[in-house]
Amino acid sequence: MIEEKNLTPQQIVRELDKYIVGQKEAKRSVSIALRNRWRRLNAREDIREEIVPNNILLIGPTGVGKTEIARRLAKLAMAPFVKVEASKFTEVGYVGRDVESMIRDLTDLGVNMVKMEMQERVKEKASEAVETRILDILIPAVKKTGVGFNSDTTTNFDPAKASDDELNERTRERFREKLKNGELEDRQIEIEAQSKKNPMMQVFGPGGMEEMGVNLQDMLGGAGRQNKSKRKLPISEARKILFEEESEKLIDHESAVQEALVRVQKQGIVFIDEIDKIADPSSGGGKSGPDVSRQGVQRDLLPIVEGSTVSTKHGIVKTDHILFIGSGAFHISKPSDLIPELQGRFPIRVELNSLTEEDFYKILSEPKNALTKQYMAMLEAEGVTINFTDDAIREVAKIAAEVNLSVENIGARRLHTIMSSVFDELLFAVPDDISSGEITIDSKYVNKQLENLIKDKDLSHYIL
Repeated sequence: MIEEKNLTPQQIVRELDKYIVGQKEAKRSVSIALRNRWRRLNAREDIREEIVPNNILLIGPTGVGKTEIARRLAKLAMAPFVKVEASKFTEVGYVGRDVESMIRDLTDLGVNMVKMEMQERVKEKASEAVETRILDILIPAVKKTGVGFNSDTTTNFDPAKASDDELNERTRERFREKLKNGELEDRQIEIEAQSKKNPMMQVFGPGGMEEMGVNLQDMLGGAGRQNKSKRKLPISEARKILFEEESEKLIDHESAVQEALVRVQKQGIVFIDEIDKIADPSSGGGKSGPDVSRQGVQRDLLPIVEGSTVSTKHGIVKTDHILFIGSGAFHISKPSDLIPELQGRFPIRVELNSLTEEDFYKILSEPKNALTKQYMAMLEAEGVTINFTDDAIREVAKIAAEVNLSVENIGARRLHTIMSSVFDELLFAVPDDISSGEITIDSKYVNKQLENLIKDKDLSHYIL
C-alpha cells in the first residue's frame, strides 16, 4: 500500500489499473481529484479553506466500472467511503431517507475505521490482558502472603517446601506457555461478557432525525451500567470476545471520534449512484419516475454537496471539503436535466466507454481479482487445480459481448452470469465426484456448457 502523501496522479492510475480495465479518462480525473486533496492540505494556511473539491460526474452504462473506480480510490486514500443510491432519497416531508443520512452513514464508517486502527495499535497490550483474564479463569490467582518467591526456573524447586504462592505462580506460568503455544484452544471456559444489546429509542422528526438513536439507559440515568451475561465457550472463541472488550478499554473513544470527524470532513468520499434517476427530463412526461418530486430531492441534495453542516450522533460535520462522485447511465435523462445549481457542483464530467469483447478478455485475464482467478482459488480450496486456455477466455468474452448486444447491455456484470453457467456442473461435482486433480477449461468445454443456452434464444434471454 502506497502512503497517501506519495500518491501522485500517475501512481494512483497505476494502482487502479491493477483492478480496472480501460476507462483511462475516468481514472485520470479521479486521480487528479484525490491528489488535489493532498495539495489543499499542504497549501498556504491563508487560502487552504478556500480551495473546494472538484466533484465528479461519471456518465456511462451499467457495469463499466463506475462504482469500482470510486471504491478502489477510497481504499487507496484510506478514506471513509460510502455508496448511496439517489433514488432511495425522498423530498423533505415524505416518508423515506433524507439526504443528510448519507453524511451520518459516512461518519459512522469513519468512527469505526479510526477505532479499528486504534485497536491495531494496542493489539499487543490487549492480547496480554486477554491472556491474564483467561489464566484467572483457569488458575485463579491466590492472595500474596508476603513470602519471597524466586521465579527463576533454573534454581532447584522443591514442591514440598514451596508456599501456595509459589505453587500457584508456577502452575500459572505452565498454563501461560500452553496458551501461547495454542495447546488449550479447544478447552471450554466460562466467561462473563458484555452484552451488545442496548435498549434504543428511535426518534422521528424534522431535519433528518429519523436515524438519530437515543439510548434509553442514558435517559433513565443508567449510563455506565453494562449488561453482562455468562457464556461457556472454547478458549479460541472466548479470546476473540475478550480481545474486543480489552481493546475497547485501551482506546480513547473521545479521541477516536474527534479524529474520525476530522478525517470525514477532510478525506470523506460520497459516491451517489443513480443520480440520473432524480433528474427531470424535459421530454417523456416523467411518469416513470418516483411519486415524489425529483427536483425536490435535488434541492435537498444541493446544500449537502455545496457545503453545509450536518448533525450526527458523533458531532457536527461540515461537508465543504467532502468529495462527491455522482454516477448515472443517463439513458432517458441528460446531465443538463439536473437543476442548474446542482450541475454547477459537478464541474468534472467523464463519459465512460461501453465495454468491448477485447475489454472482456482483459477483464477476465489481467486484474488481480479477475473472475478466472476467483474460480481457480475456490476450487483450489477443494484440492482441484483449474487451468484456463487462452481460447476459453476469448470464447467467454465473445459470448458475453454477443449476449450484451442481443439482450441488454449490463457491461462486465454479464461475465458473472456466463461464468456461473460455465462452472455450474463442475461446482456441483466437486468434491463428491471429483476430489482432486487438474482440469483444463478450453473453448470446447465452454461451448459444451453453454450450448443449450446459446441455441435457445428465449432461454438465453432469461438465464444469461
